[in-house]
Amino acid sequence: MLFFGIAAIPQIFVLAIQLGILLLGPAQKPGTSSPFSFSTSTIVIALITFIAVIVAALFAHGASIYAVSEIYLGRRISIGEALGKVRSNIGFLVGVMLLNGLVIVLCLILLILPGIYMACRLITCIPCALIEEKGPRDSLSRSFSLTKGFAGRGFMIYLVYFVIALIVGMLFSAPFSALILTATGNLTMVLIWASIAQVGSTFATAITMPVFLISSTIFYYDLRVRKEAFDIQFMMNPELNPPSPPSIPSIL
Repeated sequence: MLFFGIAAIPQIFVLAIQLGILLLGPAQKPGTSSPFSFSTSTIVIALITFIAVIVAALFAHGASIYAVSEIYLGRRISIGEALGKVRSNIGFLVGVMLLNGLVIVLCLILLILPGIYMACRLITCIPCALIEEKGPRDSLSRSFSLTKGFAGRGFMIYLVYFVIALIVGMLFSAPFSALILTATGNLTMVLIWASIAQVGSTFATAITMPVFLISSTIFYYDLRVRKEAFDIQFMMNPELNPPSPPSIPSIL
């Protein structure tokens, strides 16, 4: 429930924007068939949706990393505390995500396989940025260094997440999307089924997103334990290893 809440709360704001655009957006006037008649509004709507999705993803990703870290280190954390920690770091998180996306897209443009490889090598850049407080460039370099020799594990995290997200998305969204086709000509029913499909898609995202976020963060800690003996550093540093409440086991 902790991670579902972390993923769901930012997605609720995205859902509100998407439903508002769906229900209140400009409708094409009868008799107009030009695909360019609403180009400006389409671009604005797409831009608003894109920004909302990116901000929601950053909050969910960052908050999940903080939550995994606190639980992994044997501490307590709430949904509000996790989301609150991200708020003060949202600026440089945007830089990390943009630089990460730029590198992956450039590699995908050159060749598909290098892009996939870079995505696997940079899978831990957000944990590096938040946990080690590194900037965009340093966090990407840090992730590339940590994942050396372990790109295959990063690929499997992406693959398992993609399969789970695809299946869950089809269960909660695809049936209602199919019903939209049966309601052609009835604008009211089209809007109803489209709204339900959007709600189902949001719910599916809130369920499946934590799978990737938790996995990538634990992968980050696992790499630090393997390559840098983080478990020994954790045990020897009293600032990192305060007494744990009896009900919460620590990693030791």
